[in-house]
Parts: sequence; structure tokens; C-alpha cells
Amino acid sequence: MLLDDLARKIRSQREKRGLKQQDIANALNVSPQAVSKWERGENAPDIAVLAPLARILGVSTDWLLSVHEPGTDEFEATVLVSSVRGAYKKSLDMAPRDFALWANGIFYQLTEVTLRHEGVPLKYLGDQYLCFFAGAQHRERAIRTALEARRLVSEDVKFALSAGPVYLGSVGHPDYVRPDIMGEAVNVAFLANGWADTHGKTGIAATASVLDGTEGRYARGKPHLVSFKGMQHKVRVFEVSEKSPV
Repeated sequence: MLLDDLARKIRSQREKRGLKQQDIANALNVSPQAVSKWERGENAPDIAVLAPLARILGVSTDWLLSVHEPGTDEFEATVLVSSVRGAYKKSLDMAPRDFALWANGIFYQLTEVTLRHEGVPLKYLGDQYLCFFAGAQHRERAIRTALEARRLVSEDVKFALSAGPVYLGSVGHPDYVRPDIMGEAVNVAFLANGWADTHGKTGIAATASVLDGTEGRYARGKPHLVSFKGMQHKVRVFEVSEKSPV
């Protein structure tokens, strides 16, 4: 499981380098209790501390986050992108600090749900959130994340999911590098999120690449053949919801 694997890596690398939990805590300006939780698999490090944590441990962020076959940085995954309807108007009506507090409250809930389903939170931008799921049943776990988050978050959050091969790597200046993923599945997830915001009714849009492997366990509407800007082929997009008990 993702958290267990991450915990093992952090603990083993810390011990190999002769470091104490307090040393890690001091270097990252976090509490020793936070480091202890990472190593017990109870929580994951914030995305902002992953790069400095990796440097302290003498590894790459790619290695810390790897949930795919060792030695490869390209693998199959389901990408989830979310955004909040009405966020732009809120950003105009609210002071920047108040908007950030509001957005962080939503991001906290989304991240907690993602981690419960063994996903990897990657990016927060404005009101948008990006994460991915890899490994066993990654499509199922991504859908369950979106469904649970729709129930828990009081704001009108829209989700889009797409699956396919992705590249996971470190992006940016060496001193400010952050992990990121790239691939058509990422692009389609962002584009489908925009579609869900303007056309969707259930709040969750998923491409056929996600739903084709779920064996009808979720309710889906009729397929929409969507032409996304910049793409030569149309994409089948479904609206997803919980399946009503029979």
C-alpha cells in the first residue's frame, strides 16, 4: 500500500544515513511527531516538503513516490483533477488571505480522501487539485475518491478522471524541483474537468479509459463524444454516480 511503502522508505533511508527523527524534523521545520507519523504510515508528508525530504534522505522524489514497477518512471495510472464551481467569483469577492484559507480547507478534505484510497496528491493551483492513482485497482480507487469527496465537501466540487500511461518525474529548477506527471491522461483530465463544470450534472466526469475496467459497478450516463481543443480525436466522457441499490 502507498502509505506503508512510503513509511518504509523514509524510515530505512533515515536509518541508513544515521539520522534521528529529530534531525529530519529540525531540517524540515516540522515536529518530530509528524516525522513519526510518516514512518508509521499514518500520514504522508506535505507535497511542499517532499523535495527537501528527498534531498536529506539522499534519494529522488520519484523514488519516494514510486508506486509502480521499480526502475521505470512511466506507468499506467488514473489521473483525477478537481475544481470548485464559483471559485473565480469568490477570489474576486474575498481578500487573498481569506480565499487561501477557504481553498486550503477544501484541499485538506480532498487530500485526506485521496490518501484513504492510496492516491498520490501532487498539485494545488488556485481552486484546482491534481492527484493520481497507480497500482492495483487504480481506476476503482480514483472513482471511489471522487464519490466520497462529493459527499463530504460542502462546496460544489467538480471531478474529472482519465486513465492511461503517464510519466512521473521531477520538474523545475534543481533547488525548487517538484514531482509532476505528464501524459495524455493528464491533459484529458484537465480538459474533462472544464467540461464537467459547464455540462455535467453529477459533478463527476470519467472517460471510457477509466470506466471500461470497472465492470459496471458505477452508474454512468449516456456517453458524450467530446471534442477537446487541440485533440484530433473525440473522447468518450461519462457522468458517474453511485449505483442505486436494487
